[in-house]
Amino acid sequence: MSHAIQAEGLVKRFGETKALDGVDLTARTGTVLGVLGPNGAGKTTAVRVLATLLRPDAGHATVGGYDVVRQSFEVRQLIGLTGQYAAVDEQLTGVENLMMIGRLLGLRGREARRRAESLLERFRLADAGGRRTSTYSGGMRRRLDLAASLVGRPTVLYLDEPTTGLDPHSRNELWDIVRDLIGDGVTVLLTTQYLEEADQLADDIAVIDHGKVIARGTPDELKVQLGGQVLDVRPADRADLPAVAKVVAAVTGAEPVTAELAVQAPVTDSAMLAAVVRGLDEQGVAVGELALRKPSLDEVFLALTGSPAEDTPGDTKNETMEGAA
Repeated sequence: MSHAIQAEGLVKRFGETKALDGVDLTARTGTVLGVLGPNGAGKTTAVRVLATLLRPDAGHATVGGYDVVRQSFEVRQLIGLTGQYAAVDEQLTGVENLMMIGRLLGLRGREARRRAESLLERFRLADAGGRRTSTYSGGMRRRLDLAASLVGRPTVLYLDEPTTGLDPHSRNELWDIVRDLIGDGVTVLLTTQYLEEADQLADDIAVIDHGKVIARGTPDELKVQLGGQVLDVRPADRADLPAVAKVVAAVTGAEPVTAELAVQAPVTDSAMLAAVVRGLDEQGVAVGELALRKPSLDEVFLALTGSPAEDTPGDTKNETMEGAA
């Protein structure tokens, strides 16, 4: 399978800060590449380089076979970009927003209107197309923003944390739209801090931290890298959590984590499950729930970066420079 995006050794500096420090990325044509990382890790900087909005200080990248520096005009004919916040004009209606973009892309008036109406229908916004976007809900604005990035029929689409701030229903709607785009052969580069989102959509994942790619692979491959399985033990009485943690630590040899009234620990041998059951029985602890499962992407992220995805402030200086660039 060919690669729609190829980047090697990308470096980008903002003063003394290296936002990108030798980043390699590849996205196969017609797939989703998920780029994960804490705030300020370099995700948005990488997107801006690949979208020709920033010139790298070193390294090389191509999109659709075109160099992002030497052939930026050709690259821009292939791509669409949806940023972290909806970039629609709130004083215009939905159809006017899309028509304006169509005219800027060189479409004639009737052609621009047909394209706008087609996209509004596809994104379930046809009934609201004549309303000012200031009256739209957050989910509607995000859908319109994504529709705007598709006016030019891009073959490569950059989605930079597209579901930030959306409720679960709106997020699921956007996921369905992304799946439809992949079915049409579009290549998507998705940055996100929602690990469930990456697990749902990404064919391949690259984890960036402090400007470097620290892990890559499919979601399942990254989970395997963490090793073994995860034991979840939920006592019938929350007062028994300390006793459960002590038994689990003694059996697994790992430092257990207590989360959501359950004790969790990695295990390398399924036989440990029976040993934990025996230990809890000896302590007189009644178990409400006990299971072995694969690690989640959240646990992979925590193991790789040292912080959970939702609580990673990152390098504040790096984040500020990245956002200002």
